[in-house]
Amino acid sequence: MKNKLNIKVALKYFVLVAFAIITLFPFYWMIASSFKDSFEVIQTPPTMFPNKILWENYSTAFSMAPFGRYFLNTILVTILSIVSTVIIAILSAFAFSHLEFKGRDLIFSLFLASMMIPGEVLIVTNFKTISQLGLMDTYSALFVPYMANVLYIYMLREFFLKIPKQLYYAAKVDGSSDWKFLWRIVVPMAKPSIITICILVGINSWNAFLWPLLVTNKESMRLLATGLTAFQSDAGNQYELIMAASTIITMPIIAIYIFLHKKIMSGISIGGIKG
Repeated sequence: MKNKLNIKVALKYFVLVAFAIITLFPFYWMIASSFKDSFEVIQTPPTMFPNKILWENYSTAFSMAPFGRYFLNTILVTILSIVSTVIIAILSAFAFSHLEFKGRDLIFSLFLASMMIPGEVLIVTNFKTISQLGLMDTYSALFVPYMANVLYIYMLREFFLKIPKQLYYAAKVDGSSDWKFLWRIVVPMAKPSIITICILVGINSWNAFLWPLLVTNKESMRLLATGLTAFQSDAGNQYELIMAASTIITMPIIAIYIFLHKKIMSGISIGGIKG
């Protein structure tokens, strides 16, 4: 029995390690290629580690395109997306969990049903709306259409439902308004779920590509993902510079995920499991 158990454990770890290597190898190859010269990066057979580390690839890539502007735009849009999405999610979740109004459960069910609609289906409608409002090439166009996210509203609602009704009624007896109860009691208690939502919104906003590509035409309004696409055309066959630019863009978000992945998982489990 012990031998069978040891074999199962060894097989499980072997599979996990194999999948980890498969997942991480493209990131390693991107970073390693970013330090190679133009000949070595296309050499056959390829070298697993650069013969000579060329740090100047990063400065060259950074000087060939306004990545500083791209970073500024991406950070600003990410912050705006996080703030707007979290505020709307908090207010909506509180309304669907603690406030009593006619048709509340039906409306929330319709909200949940909308999650089955692929986001790509709404792109044309959103694009027409943004165009008619004259918001093309503006920061508003980059985050306003996606401020309300049903998934995050659902996560917070499930957490808010765990808060005893007696606590809400006691606050009302003490003369507290719904607004004060929400921000002074509910929001501090829901901090783990809110932090998780902030991280998820930040990652999605940082990696956004298709929508920013549609609503921005000016170079000064590009985000990192769309800026990298334009840079690939400028760099041509200089793959080492493309890899350097890709590393510049992806490493910040990878670092954030590595340090905060436990908070993401804990927040999802807290908000998604109703006790």
